Amino acid sequence: MTSESFESDVARHERFRFGQNWTDFLRLVTDAHIEEAKKSLQSMLSLPDLAGKRFLDLGSGSGLFSLAAFQLGATKVLSLDYDPRSVACAVELRRRYADGDSHWEALEGSVLDEGLLARLGQWDIVYCWGVLHHTGSMWQGIDHAASCVAPNGLFFISIYNDQGRLSAFWRAVKAQYNRGFLGKAAVTSVFVPYFAVRGAVADLVRLRNPLMRYRNYRSQRAMSMVHDWYDWLGGYPFEVARPEEIVEGVLARSFTLRKLKTCGGSHGCNEFVFQKN
Repeated sequence: MTSESFESDVARHERFRFGQNWTDFLRLVTDAHIEEAKKSLQSMLSLPDLAGKRFLDLGSGSGLFSLAAFQLGATKVLSLDYDPRSVACAVELRRRYADGDSHWEALEGSVLDEGLLARLGQWDIVYCWGVLHHTGSMWQGIDHAASCVAPNGLFFISIYNDQGRLSAFWRAVKAQYNRGFLGKAAVTSVFVPYFAVRGAVADLVRLRNPLMRYRNYRSQRAMSMVHDWYDWLGGYPFEVARPEEIVEGVLARSFTLRKLKTCGGSHGCNEFVFQKN
C-alpha cells in the first residue's frame, strides 16, 4: 500500500485509539511493571542508568518507559504522543511517582510534525518503541525521529516484522477492527478467544500452568498480555519492514548499529539500537 493510501485511511479516522487501551492498563501498573521496564531499557541500551541523559519518548503510550527513564536518573524526560489520552497517562504517572517534577514533561503532538520535532531539539536518547509503523508514514516518521538524536546519542526503535502475505492478512484484520462497532466486535470475538485457547493448549501440552503465561508476561516488556492483544488487533495504520531494510535505511542516515534483537520471524517487533555518528 502506498503512503498516500495510508494517509487517506488516517484522514478517514480509521485509527486505533491506543490511549483508551493505555488508560485501562494504567490501573494495573505496579512497582514490578516499573522495574521490568527499567531492566528493558538497561538491557537494550547497555547502560546501568541514564544519569545525565536527556530522554525523548516518542509515542509514549502509557508513559511507563518515560517513568522508567526518569527513575533511572535521566535529567530531562519528554513524553510525546499523538493521542491526548496517552499524554494524560504520562501526566498521571508523573503525578503518582514524580510529584509533578519539572524534569519530566508531557506533550501532545505527532512524530510526523516536522516543525514540532525541530523545536524539540536533540536528545541523548530517542526512544520510539512500536510507534512509527502506526503513523501512516513510517519512513517519514523514522526521518523525523532520527533528526532528534544528538551526536553520539542513541536511537532505540522497534518496527513490526514483514511476513509478506501474513502481514497483509493482519493489516486487513486491523482495518476491519477500526471500521466501527461491528467490525471491532467481529474481530475480537474471533481472535481474543483464539489467542487465549492457543496459549492454553500450548501450555497444557508442555505440562505448564496456563495462568503463569499471564503472570510472567510482564517480564518481556512490562506489559499486560490482554492489553497487548487489543493493541495488536486494533493497531492501525500498520506498516512492516524486514530487519535488513531498517538497518540499511537508518545506517544511511549517519548512524551505526549498536544492538539488534529480532522477533525470530514472527509477527512481533524487531528492536534496534543505533548510535548517531
